[in-house]
Amino acid sequence: MRVAVTSTGPDTASQVDPRFGRADWFVVVDTSSGQIKAIDNSAGADARSGAGVQAAQAVVGEGVEYVLTGHCGPNAFRTLDAAGVKVVVDVKGTVEQAIDMLKSGDLKPVAGPNVQGHAG
Repeated sequence: MRVAVTSTGPDTASQVDPRFGRADWFVVVDTSSGQIKAIDNSAGADARSGAGVQAAQAVVGEGVEYVLTGHCGPNAFRTLDAAGVKVVVDVKGTVEQAIDMLKSGDLKPVAGPNVQGHAG
């Protein structure tokens, strides 16, 4: 399975970034092959508006099945949900810990956003 984790850095030892659209990085992990890809989200993090949707489109383009993050707003959630990506919120710890928790069944997808959208 392919999983995107919001991250404060470009590797699995980095902490989960609580922000989705304005996360510093997305670390995409293929749990079958162990392949890891870091996506710099500085353009989205600095966007005046639409950061959540831009971030959602970026991870959808990576073919992920899950997004693990701290918070996800309504616009990003709708974009991810429409693409069939499951969203898990309130994730803490390192990227590696988050992936392990998902694989062990400790993390469950949510049915909606857990924060309000931001006025653009």
